[in-house]
Amino acid sequence: MAGHSKWANIQHRKGRQDAKRGKIFTKIIKEITVAARLGGGDVTMNPRLRAAVAEAKEENMPADNITRAIKKGTGELEGVNYEEIRYEGYGINGAAIIIDCLTDNKQRAVADVRHALTKFGGNLGTDGSVAFMFKHCGSLIYEPGTNEDKVMEIALEAGAEDVMTDEDGSIEVITPPHDFLTVKEAMEAAGLKAVLAEVTMKPSIETVFTGEDAVRMQKILDALEDLDDVQDVYTTAVIEE
Repeated sequence: MAGHSKWANIQHRKGRQDAKRGKIFTKIIKEITVAARLGGGDVTMNPRLRAAVAEAKEENMPADNITRAIKKGTGELEGVNYEEIRYEGYGINGAAIIIDCLTDNKQRAVADVRHALTKFGGNLGTDGSVAFMFKHCGSLIYEPGTNEDKVMEIALEAGAEDVMTDEDGSIEVITPPHDFLTVKEAMEAAGLKAVLAEVTMKPSIETVFTGEDAVRMQKILDALEDLDDVQDVYTTAVIEE
C-alpha cells in the first residue's frame, strides 16, 4: 500500500456520496421505518432509531418526514414492510464486497445485485464467504491537523475501542457499534467534528486498485449503490484516483 493516502481516499469517497444525495433521504427513511418497527418508536429507548434520526437531522430532513417514517414503522400509519438482507460477493481480483439491502421484494433485490456484480466482472458469493474479513464497528474520522491528544483523551473516556493516526495525519476513532453515538456526541461536545462518522463494516485487509482495475471496480460499486434496494456497500477495495 505504498503511497496510499487514507485521507485522499476518504475525500474521494465523500465526494461520490455527495454526488448521490438524491438517494440519501430515501435510504434514511427506510432505515428509520425498519428501526422503529424492530425496536419501537421511542428514540431514547431505541439506539438504532436514535442513530437514524440523528443522521436524518444532519442531512436537514424535515421533522414531518422523520415523524411519518417512525409512525409507518410502528404501524400508526400504513407503510411498506421492508426486509433486511445481506449479500456477499466479489469484485475485481477477488476484492470482497458486502451489500446490505432493505427491500419489499427479495427476488428483485437478489436479481439486481447479481446483475450489477456480474455485468462489470464480479460475482455473488455465499453467506459467510467474505463477512469474516470485516468488523462491525463505529468509525469517526478526523482531518489531518486535528489535536491527536485531545481526540484520544475524549474518545477513550467516552468508550472508544481504539484511536489510530494514519501516516497522512488523519485520525480514526473506532467504537463498539452500540457506543458509536455516545462517543460521537462526546466528541462533538468537545468541539471535535468528524469528517466521516458511521457505523460500518470495516475491512481487516485492504487492496489498493489503480488504473483500469480501479475503473472496473468503481463501476461495480457504483452499480450496486445505485440500486433502490441497496442501503450500504462495504468493500476491501481502496480506489486510488
